[in-house]
Amino acid sequence: MASRVEPPDGGWGWIVVLSAFFQSALVFGVLRSFGVFFLEFVEVFKEPAARVSWITSIGIAVQQFGSPVGSALSTQFGPRPVVITGGILAALGMMLASFATSLMHLYLSIGLVSGTGWALSFTPTVACLSRYFSKRRSLATGLALTGVGLSSFVFAPFFQWLITYYAWRGALLLVAALSLHLVACGALLRPLRLAEDPVVGSPMAQLLSLFHHRPFLCYCVALTLINAGYFVPYVHLVAHTQDLGWDPLPAAFLLSLVAVADLAGRVFSGWLGDVCPGPVARLLALWSFLTGMTLALLPVAQQSLVLTVLALAYGFSSGALTPVAFSVLPELVGVGRVYFGLGLLQMVESIGGLLGAPLSGYLRDLTGSYTVSFVVTGAFLLSGSMMLFILPGFFSCFRPSATEQYSVTKSLEVRVSPRKAECGEGSPGAQDP
Repeated sequence: MASRVEPPDGGWGWIVVLSAFFQSALVFGVLRSFGVFFLEFVEVFKEPAARVSWITSIGIAVQQFGSPVGSALSTQFGPRPVVITGGILAALGMMLASFATSLMHLYLSIGLVSGTGWALSFTPTVACLSRYFSKRRSLATGLALTGVGLSSFVFAPFFQWLITYYAWRGALLLVAALSLHLVACGALLRPLRLAEDPVVGSPMAQLLSLFHHRPFLCYCVALTLINAGYFVPYVHLVAHTQDLGWDPLPAAFLLSLVAVADLAGRVFSGWLGDVCPGPVARLLALWSFLTGMTLALLPVAQQSLVLTVLALAYGFSSGALTPVAFSVLPELVGVGRVYFGLGLLQMVESIGGLLGAPLSGYLRDLTGSYTVSFVVTGAFLLSGSMMLFILPGFFSCFRPSATEQYSVTKSLEVRVSPRKAECGEGSPGAQDP
């Protein structure tokens, strides 16, 4: 395929959007709905909430920590075989989990095996999507990630129904069957060569350049703080409502309502991110701040109506921050580095995903309620939103074009590896397959 200076903003990219839609549903839709299994695991294995919370947290952490592996493999072999392999592993992990006899078994099957499958599936697909779009990147990403909201709306009550009629083991077997559809999603991916690709060089050259890229490192810290609180309600909101006396089915339905608000937030934010002037990082700071505020206020609500309104506000703002979080990265590092940049970003922010839910569960065990848990996780999001203020061009009225990103990436490569640039390493001829 011929190289392009700029992404085509369409074409086969819309098929990649469709693939990313189903992949986001089958990865994060499943993760977000896993809270309905939480109380089952607590009751069956007679373990405290903090230890059970590690199941989801390990899965999230492995998915994010293993993302550079998926990125490096995609750079070498293309995203299609990598995502297909990830789909097989994600389904295998859920199938093995249905035979679990201890929490350690669940840590290894869901956390490690399925988490690895998610790492090989999600990041290469979103990176491939980012390369197909420039002017419509936020909208395309927002549409792709609506799969998370739709699947969360469907999966939460659906999983609860499966547990009721087939018990948790049978439910996990059916989740494994759903996860196997990631293989078909991977088959839809088609790699795209851009003119910027020869400049960025090998994965090792990209790694060295990104470690010298101060805005990228600041962005990693900001998203790590945001990630520490982002997933907590999807793990503990159902348990929190049951602490307040809600029945299990209405509690699961509240999670579905949050998913609907999340869906609306993603579409709106994707549209706004493309039409609003200035850097997308400003929108990310806004949505992160609002998400943190609603999280901190959740335990204040004792009445069902107030709690529902706050939960809906959380769903909308947390959904809105997701597409712009992925859209900021190409503006920082350039489209050519988006595969490895996204993988490295996911690896660093995995620290927040790993510690957030267990910390919330620990505070619940320590205090007897989720009040402190939600306040602390809200503070993480507020801190992350403040970190975004120091990104370059945050207060600018304009955002860089794809051509300007290409020029910045080329100058960064020369500055970090001048000897390689002078010797001609990473030239277009060296990158041709």
